[in-house]
Amino acid sequence: MHRRITFTLAEAPPPRLDKALARDVPEAEALSRTRIARLIERGAVRVDGQVVRDPRYIAAAGTQIDIEVEEAEESHILPQDISLEVVFEDADLIVVNKPAGMVVHPAPGSPDNTLVNALLAHCGDDLSGVGGMKRPGVVHRIDKETSGLLVVAKSDAAHHGLAAQFEAHKVERYYQALVYGVPDANDPRLRGVKGASFEPGNILKMTTQLARHKTDRQRQAVLFQGGRHAVTRARTIARFGTPPVVALMECWLETGRTHQIRVHMAHAGHGLIGDPVYGGRRKIAKTALPEAVADAVKAFDRQALHAAVLGFEHPLSGENMRFEAALPEDMAALLAALDPTRA
Repeated sequence: MHRRITFTLAEAPPPRLDKALARDVPEAEALSRTRIARLIERGAVRVDGQVVRDPRYIAAAGTQIDIEVEEAEESHILPQDISLEVVFEDADLIVVNKPAGMVVHPAPGSPDNTLVNALLAHCGDDLSGVGGMKRPGVVHRIDKETSGLLVVAKSDAAHHGLAAQFEAHKVERYYQALVYGVPDANDPRLRGVKGASFEPGNILKMTTQLARHKTDRQRQAVLFQGGRHAVTRARTIARFGTPPVVALMECWLETGRTHQIRVHMAHAGHGLIGDPVYGGRRKIAKTALPEAVADAVKAFDRQALHAAVLGFEHPLSGENMRFEAALPEDMAALLAALDPTRA
C-alpha cells in the first residue's frame, strides 16, 4: 500500500532536492530529510512527472512534486511481553521509567529483551510507523545500567518533532548521581582540571570534547581537539561522611553524548559510585563512614545514575510536559544507608 503526497515547491528553494523537499513537504507528513533522501534514491519522487533519484538535483520554484510513500512495514525486531513502567502515553508518544539492566535498542550482544522489544509488544497496532517501519522512534538513550525516564515516539510526526527538540538542546534532562568526593569551587585541585569551571551557586561546569577511546572502543575519552562538544553541569544536593567522601549530585546536560555524565564526573575526579568503566573502586577512610555503610558503597554494582526529570514540548499539541521519577530501590537504599534520616 502506498499514499501519494503532492505539492509545489515554494519560492527560492534550496539548491538540493532533498533540502527543498524537507523544507516544503506538508508538515503533517513529518518526513525527515533522511527519509526523503531514501525515498529519492528508491525512485519514489517525481519532479514534474519525471522520476529523480539524485538528492543533489536542482529543482525550481513552482515545480510539482509527487512522492509515493509506502505504508509502514512490520519491524524485523520481535515484540516481547516485558513489564514496563509507563509514566505517560498517548497516540503519539510514550514516556517510560527504564529499569537499570535494560538495553534500549537491540545491538550485537543484546539482540532481545530490550526496551524496543518491550515497546513493540506494549504498543502493538498503535505504532503508525517511524521511517517507514512499524517501530518505536528512539530519539535518545540512556545506558543499560542507568535507570530513569525516556520518551519514545509512536509516529513519524512525533519522532520528527522530538528529534528537532533534542537537536536544538531544548529538552530538560536532570539526573541524580552518587559520586566519590564532593566537587567544590574552593578545591584547588579541581580548579586545575582542564575543562572544569564553576558558575554561581557552586555549580560545576564541565566543557570538553568527547570521542571514542583510541584503544578501548567501549569507552569515551575526554579531548580538547577533535571529538564532539560536550557540556555537563552539576550541583551538590547532599554530602555524606566525616569528612565528606560521597555526594549526591544533580547533573544536567547541555549536550547529550554517550556516557557524558559518567566520563565528565570521572574527569573531574568525582567518578560515579559503582561505575565499572570510569568510576573505579575507591578506598574510603575508615573514620569517614561506618564500616557497614562503606561496605554498601563498595558493593554497589552499577553506576549510581538515574534520569530523574524529563521535560519537553509535546511535538503535536505544543503542550509543555514534565515528568519526574523517584530513585530506584537500589539507589534509594544506598542513600538511606548514607543518611538514615532519609529512610
